[in-house]
Amino acid sequence: MPVLNDATHVRAAVESILTQHYDGPFEVLIALGPSIDGTTELVADLAARDARVTVLDNEVGSTPAGLNLGIRAAQYPVVVRVDAHSVLPADYTRIAVETLEATGADNVGGIMDARGETPFQQAVAVAYTSKIGLGGSAFHVGGTAGPAETVYLGVFRRDALERVGLFDEDIKRGQDWELNRRLRETGGVVWFTPELSVVYRPRSSIDRLTRQMLSTGLWRGELARRFPASNGIRYFIPPAMVVGVVLGTLLGLGGLVQAAFGQAPWLLAGFAIPAVYLLFVAVAGMAAARGHGAAVALRMPLVLSCIHVPWGIGFLLGYARFTRPIAAHSGKASA
Repeated sequence: MPVLNDATHVRAAVESILTQHYDGPFEVLIALGPSIDGTTELVADLAARDARVTVLDNEVGSTPAGLNLGIRAAQYPVVVRVDAHSVLPADYTRIAVETLEATGADNVGGIMDARGETPFQQAVAVAYTSKIGLGGSAFHVGGTAGPAETVYLGVFRRDALERVGLFDEDIKRGQDWELNRRLRETGGVVWFTPELSVVYRPRSSIDRLTRQMLSTGLWRGELARRFPASNGIRYFIPPAMVVGVVLGTLLGLGGLVQAAFGQAPWLLAGFAIPAVYLLFVAVAGMAAARGHGAAVALRMPLVLSCIHVPWGIGFLLGYARFTRPIAAHSGKASA
């Protein structure tokens, strides 16, 4: 488990590991990045209370560096990748190991079951688990068991990880997708099963959600440029939307200038593009939130915009090779 500045969620995540209904021996390896919010003291307390918990010093602080640190330190042949925002169900490890054995897969994973505690988090959770939010991948919205492009988190055969060289530490986000690509390219199978459903706590504020989506889109754009043959059309919809909204807005402003000089303001038609997008997030967002209450429904248009727009901008920047300078300026990645 890579951890960095996550005192709010890490205790619940670790406790969900320690209470697994699994007969075999296991250890909990926490790769701790340089934190300033009390996380360091919290994980030290967890390790002091249970001998199965070990804290590793992740000086780099990034997620892939922490994952590789834990994999290299692990003593058992199965590696369970855990996120500090996740809560594993009690039978998660047992089902995953049984599925590894039954399918012969290199990696087994399931559904990211996003659940919020506040109305904003609940709106984010609805967006995560709907096709209008994050694109409708099986690990977000569910599906039938079988080979997959990628899965949430993952339970790996350690020798398979070693075969492909572990996680790429140059990729700060999207490293799971890239690793699964290498597993599949070397003859391995990535297996999705809806039996594995992990509770995930979404970001709790507009600022945190926006920064998460910008970073995720940035690295998705980088990966799309690196591996052009491995990308579905859904990855290009948010950046296309951003380009359309920006161009439409500029055309509309040109129409206002035309009107100011007494010309026919035909360019005002450009405003139709951002207007259509705003109508889409309003109608589709409230429809997706049906049954979740008015507080969630009213937040959905804002949440969808905070997902689509930063993700699309990030994708364009990443595709245009701005990943490195932006990542260097923003500092260490959050786990």
